[in-house]
Amino acid sequence: MALKIGILGTRGIPNNYGGFEHIAGYLAKGLVEKGHEVTVYNSHKHPYQHKLWNGVKIIHCYDPEYIIGIAGQFIYDLNCIIDSRKRGYDIILMLGYTSSSVWGMFYPKDPIIITNMDGLEWKRTKFSRPVRSFLKYAEKLAVKFSDHHVADSPVIKDYLDDKYRINSKYIAYGADLETVADESLLQEYGLEKHNYFLLMARMEPENNIEMILDGFSKSNSARRFIVIGNTSNKYGAFIRDKFRHDERIVFLGAIFDEFKVRSLTAYCSLYFHGHTVGGTNPSLLDAMAAKAPLAAHANPFNRSVLEENALFFSGDEDICKLINENRFADTHFIQNNYNKVAGDFAWDVITNQYEQYFLECYQNQQSYYPLNNEKAILYRGQYSE
Repeated sequence: MALKIGILGTRGIPNNYGGFEHIAGYLAKGLVEKGHEVTVYNSHKHPYQHKLWNGVKIIHCYDPEYIIGIAGQFIYDLNCIIDSRKRGYDIILMLGYTSSSVWGMFYPKDPIIITNMDGLEWKRTKFSRPVRSFLKYAEKLAVKFSDHHVADSPVIKDYLDDKYRINSKYIAYGADLETVADESLLQEYGLEKHNYFLLMARMEPENNIEMILDGFSKSNSARRFIVIGNTSNKYGAFIRDKFRHDERIVFLGAIFDEFKVRSLTAYCSLYFHGHTVGGTNPSLLDAMAAKAPLAAHANPFNRSVLEENALFFSGDEDICKLINENRFADTHFIQNNYNKVAGDFAWDVITNQYEQYFLECYQNQQSYYPLNNEKAILYRGQYSE
């Protein structure tokens, strides 16, 4: 059975921004290869301006964020939602809810609305208290106005199911197993194989970039520390300024070339993952797929993915100690992580899980209303607080 699927909630594909754009690209392409008709909504400012990408239809909607700032995200999401009302989708996958769930009353009535609930956005300390209160409200609206809910982490699923008395579906992010690293690319950055540390993250406090670099700065290591991530925001500027006197620390900015990222990851001495908010993080999965030795912040999200196959830290002193003691690689950890990605997180596995869930939801709706295609609102607007 071929479905007509719309994917909303991202700035667009190919990925030029972050996590949800990452999943939208891989998932849309994979679903098209399985015979489904898939459309992804892009900002009109997205650098990719064509109407087709790897068989995926692209619809560009007006996005005023570049003019009015973050408020523009709400207008962009509304524009995408309004357009989706006339497309006759069977399934709409909403990736995230921050600026879309407030428009829930405008969601099209006929398609099944499935929302990937993202991480616990209201826990991010970069947001003021009023904004964090709004994000809690937006989360509640996302549950209310969606028919079904996806959690990308068992921890998130437990939270959603307990708080809202729903039965969310756990489907993780995926990881790329096909991109092959090339050691010669290191020359572009003046790096030597297994002679540098690496961190890749958005510049946000919850990713513990300051903690990690503090620990490295206190160490006696002669290796360089490479940081990948856009430092143009306020926190990024703070991080650059704080560590400007440590010549070992190199900020490369954001890199979206998957081949370059894979090569830099595969040949690092140790990959640091400090994320503490959110579900299964795509950069962590890709590091596992690249067979990088890993050091991760000790929290339930990371441990649910890595189990014991990494070095764990809770503060800068932990980081300084493991660097000074040269505790970099454990071949058993590396192979265990790769095997787990191949078995549980490969994109073909994740795409299959999404496809099966979409078909299950669609077929359940048809069974509920066998005589017509009227929308079966099984969950929308109904949950317990």
